[in-house]
Order: sequence, then structure tokens, then C-alpha cells
Amino acid sequence: MIDAEKANYPIAFMCRLLRVPRSSFYAWTNRVETPTQARRRMLAGAITAEFEDSRRTSGCRRITAALNRAGIECSVGLVADLMRALGLAAVQPRAYKRTTLPGSATQPAPDLIDRDFTAEAPGQRLVGDITYLRTDEGWLYLATVLDLATRMVVGWQTAAHMRTALVTDALQMAIDAGHVDVDAVFHSDRGTQPGLNRSSQHPDEQGCDDGANSSMGVDEDRPPADALAGAAAAAA
Repeated sequence: MIDAEKANYPIAFMCRLLRVPRSSFYAWTNRVETPTQARRRMLAGAITAEFEDSRRTSGCRRITAALNRAGIECSVGLVADLMRALGLAAVQPRAYKRTTLPGSATQPAPDLIDRDFTAEAPGQRLVGDITYLRTDEGWLYLATVLDLATRMVVGWQTAAHMRTALVTDALQMAIDAGHVDVDAVFHSDRGTQPGLNRSSQHPDEQGCDDGANSSMGVDEDRPPADALAGAAAAAA
């Protein structure tokens, strides 16, 4: 306190007020760093560097192991104490949930979209995807249908499962709302949720026509529905 306020008040006055000998205060200001303090300071720098190298994902145990491998002897308890003092907390990786499983069809069906995610008019070409949202009550799955002409979500459905009905209900919502033309094409990743193996197909009055399926997309041509699903998951 005396050192913090020495610019505002005389040191002699504050020492007298706080009953601290001036000799003790000057001895404190001219103190020499102890070996323990020097080691903790050095270790704090090494911990910070290792933490940043791991992209803030390493906890005290992993950092302790890395430092010991590098020849810097330390214990988990000491590293944990210094990490708390430095305010370093490892970032926990986000829980992963797989939403698309390979289909059981012997041959991949043709891709009617042909990686061309555009449309001349609304209701002609649509894409869909499933994403997962983590809630306090467990996983919630969201299926969306996106019109490639307007980029609008024209159908969606949520459920606590990934059965076929999740996707077909989302598509049926778009059909019931009049957003799907006759002979329209609906495209999604080839896979099952479970049992669904309908990817580029012509929706019929029941929802989907199994006569035409599609092939799996590739990362460099990421479908717009994948981007929409990723944004929804990030916002959850």
C-alpha cells in the first residue's frame, strides 16, 4: 500500500500512520529475488509458452508432461497453481456427434445437382442437411430444407432422434407450404439417419421418390445447407 501511494503521500507519513518502520519499507523495496521466486518466474514463462503452443488446449497434466520431457522438472500441483495465478484455463474441445452414416445401397446413386448449387427459379432445386444442437436435456437434431434460388429455409424439423422421419417431415413442410415444384430436385449428403439413403431425388406427393438418389458431396464444394447447419450449431 505504501509503495502504491508513495506518489500521493510522503513515505514517512504513511510509515508512521501504518506503524511500519521506514527501514523495513526500504528493505522491502530493495529486496533480492529468492531462488524459489526465480524458479516460479521462470516456470511461469515456460508454462505460458507451452500453453500457447498447444493453442490453449493443454491442461496442467499435459503441460507438466511436456515440460518434464523438455528437461524442466516440475510437478502437476506446482503447474496447476501457477496456471491459476496466470489465469490460464484449457479450452475444452466441443462434443462431436456424427449425423451422416454411409448408406447400405450397393451402388452410389447419381447426383442430380451435379455440384451446381444454383437454381433459376424458386422451388426447382433444394438442398437439405442435419445438424445437432446440445441442450440441457440432451441432443436435439435439426433438419433443414434450403431453396437454392432464394437461399431461404423453406422447411425444417427438430427431434430427439435422427430417424428418416426427421428429414422427410422437414421436406413435407416445404411441400405443404407450396415451396416445392413438380419435378423439383432435393439434394442432401448420401447416408442414413438411420435407413435414409435418399439424396438427390424428386419429391413426390408422399415426400420423396426413391427412384433417384445421389452421391456424397466433397468438402471443396460445400453445400449451402452444410454452411447453414454449421451456423446453427455454432449459435446453439
